[in-house]
Amino acid sequence: MDLLGELRVAVGAGHVLTGEDCARYGRDWMGHYHGTPLAVVRPLDTEQVAACVRLAAAAGVAVVPVGGNTGLVGGTMTDQGLMISLERMNRIRDLRPEAKLVVAEAGVILQRLHEAAEAEGLYFPLWFGARGSAFLGGALSTNAGGSNVLRYGSTRGLCLGLEVVLPDGRVLNLMSALHKDNAGYDLKQLFIGAEGTLGIITAAVMKLVPAPLAYATASVAARSLPQALQLLNRMQAATGGRVEAFEYMPASFLTRLQVVRPDLGLPFAEIPPVTILIEAATTVADEATPGPDGAVPLTTQLETVLAGMLEEGLIDDAVIAQNEAQRRRMWERREAAAEIMVGLEPVVDCDVCVPVDRVDSFLALTNARLAVLDPGCGTQVVAHLGDGNLHFSVLPTRDDAALKDAVMEAVEDVVQELGGSFSAEHGIGLSKLPSMRRRKDPVALGVMRAVKAALDPKGVMNPGKVIP
Repeated sequence: MDLLGELRVAVGAGHVLTGEDCARYGRDWMGHYHGTPLAVVRPLDTEQVAACVRLAAAAGVAVVPVGGNTGLVGGTMTDQGLMISLERMNRIRDLRPEAKLVVAEAGVILQRLHEAAEAEGLYFPLWFGARGSAFLGGALSTNAGGSNVLRYGSTRGLCLGLEVVLPDGRVLNLMSALHKDNAGYDLKQLFIGAEGTLGIITAAVMKLVPAPLAYATASVAARSLPQALQLLNRMQAATGGRVEAFEYMPASFLTRLQVVRPDLGLPFAEIPPVTILIEAATTVADEATPGPDGAVPLTTQLETVLAGMLEEGLIDDAVIAQNEAQRRRMWERREAAAEIMVGLEPVVDCDVCVPVDRVDSFLALTNARLAVLDPGCGTQVVAHLGDGNLHFSVLPTRDDAALKDAVMEAVEDVVQELGGSFSAEHGIGLSKLPSMRRRKDPVALGVMRAVKAALDPKGVMNPGKVIP
C-alpha cells in the first residue's frame, strides 16, 4: 500500500485530501505564499497524528503542521510535503476554574477559549485581531503576542504544559498543570516558538486569569512618542500596573483607515501625529463599582492622569470610552491593521521589537535611511508600544527582490543598533531566513541546529523553516 492508502486507513478516507481539495491549505491568507501539498490529512486525535507522522517518516516525506493558517511568514508552505491539519482536534478537554487553567487541543480557536473562560468568570488573556480564526497550536508554535503582553506576557508565559508528537511519531507528554516544576530541562519551551520544526503540538495546559470587572479605555492625541510613554508610566503608577494595552497608531495609519474603513470613523476631528489607545482593567470590586455620581473609580483615575497631562501640554486631546460600544469601536480601529494593508503592494513586512524608550529613535533613524535607499517609498506602522513591538511595513517604489532585501537589511541595522530583535511575534518561517542568517548569533544558530538534528535527524518536520 502506498503512503496515501496507509493514511486513509489511519484517519479515514474522507480526511485525506488531495488535488484541488488541498488548494485552500496551500495558500497563506495574505496571498504571499503558495504551495502544493502532496496531501492534507485531518487527524481526530493525538494517536492519529502520531500515526500520520510515523507513516510520513517511513516514506521520507516532509511533514508540515497547519492550524488556522493566519501566519504572515510562510511557516506552513510546502511543495509535496504532507500537511497535517489540526482542525478536527478542537476539543476543550478540561477547564478547572479553581486552578485557573484550561486543557485544550491544538485545533481550538482562540475565541472559543475566550468564551469558555468567560462562562466561568475567567479570562484567557491572549488577545489579537485573528482570534476568531487562529488556533491555539499555531499561537504556541509562533509564540504569539498580541495586545495584552504588557500585563500578561506572550503565549510562552501563559503555557503550563504541552503534548507534542515528535518527528519519529512518539508522543511527548509534558501536560503539567504545575506553576513550579524544576525537574530538569523545561522541554516545553523548545517547542513554543519552534513553528513545528521540532514536533507537532497537539494539546496544551494554559493559564486563565480572573475576568476584569471594569475597563478604562481611551484614545489619546499625543504630540510625540516620548510624551506618550509618560502617559503609560503615570497610569501604571496610578493603578498599580493595571494597564493591559498601550497601542500606537500614527497619522499615516489613521489616514489609510479613513479610506479603507470609513465606517469606523476617527477618534478626533483632525488626525494627530500620535494616537494612543490605552486600556486599564481591574478585578477589584471597589475600583469597578460606580460611585454616587455614577463614575467608575478606575475610569476616574484615567481621567485624572489625562487631565494632568493636558494641563502640562503633554497631550492635546483625549476621548474616554463611556460604554462597551465605544470601547469596542476604539479597538476595531486598532484591529483593522491587517485589513488596511490588503492591496498595498509591493510591501516588506517587518515585525520588530526595540526597548520601549527607543521606539521613537527607531522610527526616526529607519525613515531617514529608507529615504536615502529608496526615495519615495512609503511606510505603514502600528505598534504595541507598551512592549516595544512594531509592525513596520515598508512600501518600496518597485517590486524588486534585491530592493526588498536591502530594505529589510536597513531595518535590521537600526534594530540591531538599538538593541532590539528583528522578530517579535510573527515568527521566522520563510520570510525571515535571510534575517536569521545575517543577525542571529552564530553560536545560537549552531545550538539550534544541534537541537534540530537531535530531535529530527531525518529533517522531515517542517523543513526549510526557522533555521537557515
